[in-house]
Amino acid sequence: MKNQNIEANIENAFREQIKKDPKVKNAYLLVHSESADIHISLAEGATGNIPAHPEQPNYMASVGKLFTATLIGILFEEGKLAYNDRITAYLDEELTKNLHVYKGKNYTDEIKIKHLLSQTSGLYDNFWPLLKKLINETDFNMGPREAITWAKNNLKPHFPPGKGFKYSDTNYHLLGLIIENITGKPFHEVLAQYIFKPLRMKHSYMLNYSEPAEASPYPMAEFYHKGIKGNDLKGYAGIDYAGGGVVATTEDLLKFMKALVKYHLVTKETLEIMKNDRAKYGLGIDYGYGIWQFKTIPLLMPKKLNSWGVAGVTGAFMFYHPAKDTYLIGNFNDTSYASKGLRFMLLKVIKKLF
Repeated sequence: MKNQNIEANIENAFREQIKKDPKVKNAYLLVHSESADIHISLAEGATGNIPAHPEQPNYMASVGKLFTATLIGILFEEGKLAYNDRITAYLDEELTKNLHVYKGKNYTDEIKIKHLLSQTSGLYDNFWPLLKKLINETDFNMGPREAITWAKNNLKPHFPPGKGFKYSDTNYHLLGLIIENITGKPFHEVLAQYIFKPLRMKHSYMLNYSEPAEASPYPMAEFYHKGIKGNDLKGYAGIDYAGGGVVATTEDLLKFMKALVKYHLVTKETLEIMKNDRAKYGLGIDYGYGIWQFKTIPLLMPKKLNSWGVAGVTGAFMFYHPAKDTYLIGNFNDTSYASKGLRFMLLKVIKKLF
């Protein structure tokens, strides 16, 4: 009976959240705990005239960064790279020339793979200015390499490598190209080879780059930025890429998180590196290698909210709560939920688990 009450409370909170916010056209939530015998899979709203369904694929925005970081971890375990390697060892001179010039000094050769992973390289973020450009110029199209070059020519670094924290999609574009150069394959193929296929994530793919192993009977959920439907922006994939192009169902994402938590993708030792080599993102939030970690702050962030995972700008999230052995996955598919999605997860879902 207790679990039924928890599930009913979470479902009510989710549906109330959608009902009171007209910006949210569709939303999805999965809460799973084997130890507590809880499995909630919800969908609310619609994609066009089609009612939202829990099995719909969702564009997960920066949730994809954890997939990229995991691929780097796999290559690390295969001995194909080291976290302390300089990125210039894996990228060509044309791309890296004057990549990081800060206050007149060129720091490019000091950027290491770990700096890209932990968002401590000091490099500029190309995503938002290029998204604005894409919205203003609907025929605009740019691949990840061109996106990095554009940023190099138009934006400025924030600090020397390792001397601060600045969230930047440019870092993860560079990681995607490093993965391609090491494997000799396109990023989306590596993603399928190492993660989607072994985990039987049949409905997962890269936005505008690949197709799922098995077609879904449901269309990809619509996602929005200031009322503009992102699905219609064909140039979007090039500015997102390894920084967050993963499209998946919540059940597929559960397979990924379970495999990561249980060390089926990388070893415990590698996952600990990914979690513990971290920087301060914000109050009560640390950032490892593509991993957000909520930490206890008396009065502000109680211990029961401690969890780790990853979030995306559309209100997407994919977290694991160790104390409750619970997985929390969802998406509100609107950039107005960049922070509200996390607050919902923490305050409306995790709290109800207790």
